[in-house]
Amino acid sequence: MTARPISETVAALMPRAKAELAELVAFRSVADPAQFPRSECEAAAGWVADALRAEDFQDVALLDTPDGTQSVYGYLPGPAGAPTVLLYAHYDVQPPLDEAAWISPPFELTERDGRWFGRGAADCKGGFIMHLLALRALKANGGVPVSVKVIAEGSEEQGTGGLEQYAEAHPELLAADTIVIGDTGNFRVGLPTVTATLRGMTMLRVQLDTLEGNLHSGQFGGAAPDALAAMIQLLASLRAEDGTTTVDGLTGDAEWDGLQYPEDEFRQDAKVLDGVGLIGTGTVADRIWARPAVTVIGIDCPPVVGATPSLQASARAQISLRVPPGQDAAEATRLLTAHLESHAPWGARVTVEQVGQGQPFRADITSPAYTSMAEAMRLAYPGEEMQASGMGGSIPLCNTLAALYPQAEILLIGLSEPEAQIHALNESVSPEELERLSVAEALFLRNYAESKKG
Repeated sequence: MTARPISETVAALMPRAKAELAELVAFRSVADPAQFPRSECEAAAGWVADALRAEDFQDVALLDTPDGTQSVYGYLPGPAGAPTVLLYAHYDVQPPLDEAAWISPPFELTERDGRWFGRGAADCKGGFIMHLLALRALKANGGVPVSVKVIAEGSEEQGTGGLEQYAEAHPELLAADTIVIGDTGNFRVGLPTVTATLRGMTMLRVQLDTLEGNLHSGQFGGAAPDALAAMIQLLASLRAEDGTTTVDGLTGDAEWDGLQYPEDEFRQDAKVLDGVGLIGTGTVADRIWARPAVTVIGIDCPPVVGATPSLQASARAQISLRVPPGQDAAEATRLLTAHLESHAPWGARVTVEQVGQGQPFRADITSPAYTSMAEAMRLAYPGEEMQASGMGGSIPLCNTLAALYPQAEILLIGLSEPEAQIHALNESVSPEELERLSVAEALFLRNYAESKKG
């Protein structure tokens, strides 16, 4: 089988793909109404729905999920007797952080240094465009050989579980023979990679209260318990001196036995400053794919500019804990909550609120669908063989789909290679990766349909 007609079609479609991605990136679709208007997510969902209708999808619907967001669904029937493939992406994005610190506006797709910059360009609006490119290439070269369901989630980045709950209540909706999750990424640009494991996550907010109100630090400092100082001490208890995560009762000594991540390459990808050491022990792959990792992702405290000499009566932090395969996210949540409650100093009053949770996931990369994907990637990336890696991030929906459809094969691919800098300033996507992965997905769908005949 040759990839040429498919690859030529995808190449010809790339200018259209760039224009469409620019339209989609322009929506400030952060699924948190405290940060951006809900109307931005609704507009993005409408754009996705219109795009599916334009590709002759049937039953296109905006699904109102229990967390107050919308997921977009559509169905494209294939030939009689063809298998059904579910294609997943999400249109919601992470907040842009400090918009002024971006080199170009975060919600304006900008080409620079051979990449396209913008929030969601890789994670995961680009993933939706990848699905469209693959389907269009097939339609132009003999037709789509499988039945296709598309689901575009509206709150993946918030971890609030709306789509998981909706799928559990409507289990027939997303049923498929195989599922392609377009929300991970190659190990690096040009190296075709499927993701074998995902860490799960739990997200907690902890508040400490020590005083009825703020106090003058000169008049009361040294004896009155400062809630911010208590929070600093509490958060420090979550790490050992070498940076290893230390949550009471949570094990962290597993080892990764697959593709390794050389330390010098990791330092470069992570942009670690010269002279600054990495944290934790074991190989880099152990630390980011096989072990738990705690991160303080936000603290409510006075900013430096305008700060007054005061003791703080209250302090609040948001904590993310990544949970590796083999551990249970609910148990990790319980252990982290107990740790926070027991380690707060000076009798500070502790309030813990759970704001998100998702289980880790392990794919069966020996399944027949992976054979089809390996051949597709070999053709889309000449001279390269498909690799399997872990990914430290979380996609809570994977476990829900695996539980609902235990016979379905689940593959994870995507555009979030290290240079994409997802969740950070100046997120970008490689147009070459978008093109090659779209070719690979189209060839996979063709391979998979052939493998199911007879």
